[in-house]
Amino acid sequence: MFDLIIRNGTVVDGTGSARFKTDVAIKGDSVAAVGEITGEAAREIDATGKVVTPGFIDLHTHSDNSFLIDPYADSKLTQGVTLELLGNCGMSYCAPFNDNTLDEFRSRTDKYDPDYTPDWSDMDGYLTALEKSGSTINIAAQIGHGSVRRTVMGMEPRMPTPEEIDRMSGIFADSLDAGALGMSTGLWYSPGSYSLADEVIAVTQPAADRGKLYSSHIRSEADDLSGLFPAHAEAIEVGRRTGARIQISHVKAVGPKFWGRGYELIEGMERAREEGIDVAGDQYPYEWSSTGFSGAMFARWALVGGRQATIDRLADADTRAQVRADVTYYINRNHSAEGCVVSSFPPDQSLEGRSLQDIADEWGCEPEEAALRLYEQSDGNYVLHSMELQDIDSIAKWGLMSIASDGSSLRDEGPLSSGKPHPRNYATNSVIIEQFVEQRGLFTLEEAIYKMTALPASRLNLSKRGRIAIGQKADVLVFDPANVKQHNDFVNPHVYSTGMDYVFVNGKPALENGKPNGELPGKVMRSLDD
Repeated sequence: MFDLIIRNGTVVDGTGSARFKTDVAIKGDSVAAVGEITGEAAREIDATGKVVTPGFIDLHTHSDNSFLIDPYADSKLTQGVTLELLGNCGMSYCAPFNDNTLDEFRSRTDKYDPDYTPDWSDMDGYLTALEKSGSTINIAAQIGHGSVRRTVMGMEPRMPTPEEIDRMSGIFADSLDAGALGMSTGLWYSPGSYSLADEVIAVTQPAADRGKLYSSHIRSEADDLSGLFPAHAEAIEVGRRTGARIQISHVKAVGPKFWGRGYELIEGMERAREEGIDVAGDQYPYEWSSTGFSGAMFARWALVGGRQATIDRLADADTRAQVRADVTYYINRNHSAEGCVVSSFPPDQSLEGRSLQDIADEWGCEPEEAALRLYEQSDGNYVLHSMELQDIDSIAKWGLMSIASDGSSLRDEGPLSSGKPHPRNYATNSVIIEQFVEQRGLFTLEEAIYKMTALPASRLNLSKRGRIAIGQKADVLVFDPANVKQHNDFVNPHVYSTGMDYVFVNGKPALENGKPNGELPGKVMRSLDD
């Protein structure tokens, strides 16, 4: 006897193959049968007029502390996401811990729960804490290069010694063996930006040796630091030298010098694949990006030594003028100060949702000066109009471009409902179905489901997720694509998408009749076979 039979649905199995009408049976945490099923089940769902698909896999998220703060975080669940990969952009700020890294955890957690105190120091302890907390969906972690570098070297802007390389490599190896399913770099952010390629290559080798993913927020997505195309080439070189699978995160072309050239990024990755380098990418379906004040508005030299050192520099009038000149460049690459909108600013939440231009007008100063004054009070967040639709489309259409949010699991109540974050936290997957499939026809439904299921599963090298097939874990969705809707925007971001009728996570219902049911069926995945 089965636990569940989903009858009369149209299966889109995740592989990109044509849809077909059939039944799906679940027993325990796995798919037990696909076809015309005559057996009985404890429960049956009539999926007539609906599609049945694998649960969506979000390869690029920052939900590292979400489920520690609130295990019922459900902004991804309501879109059909059943697995998130954490620890991206080199920032695994929940592990490892020592005196060099605790401030990063505090800066990202205090706004939600200033009393939360971690009782672990390494990846194993962090994953155990997540297991104890519980979650609405499955969670997998990565170990971040920036966090490891801070653990070993603090924020020092120099090359590591051979001994420090060995220490970092050891932390990567231990974290991967404890259950991290990949590693990430954030070469745009300090301290990752202080590294050279040979350091990155050396510390990536443990992931390559274990068949685990290397994800990179590359060194530049515009015309700063190395520049966009050399930064892509660096990520590819890491794959060439280590044999690792390379995932270029949130692929984009930023700024007026690169708008309209997104197709060239795809051409570069195609050439690398012809050489035998396993490189692919992921993308969110928005022209607006989001990052912290420091990452958005400051040249790397101004951030050396950490936040207090930057604030000290700003106290010197000459240095402040030099920093302000750099801010002009960052504003202009986001379609002006109107395209730089404060999304999180704990000292004064009335500024959230307002543009730099608007704030500057109120304060009687230039937008550049407003940006500095904001940072002096808090390292909040912006959403930024950094891209153009022509590039979103040309990048999205590549067959090896996964859909990923670059967001976090949030909730429309409680501590995770603060600020005005990017709408992608609640709507990335819904936008793909509603706009890219149903309205614009950029993808077929089969192509879109592949980009959100089997493709990201293959990038992680997962053996039991991402498809509707016998033996696969029963992360399963039932919905009508025509009913999938985004309801949020940049002014009101904490609004759930709708359209998912049922979401099953590891064979257990997590969302029924369109509503989360208050259960926590998620699993912390420590193995590629989980």
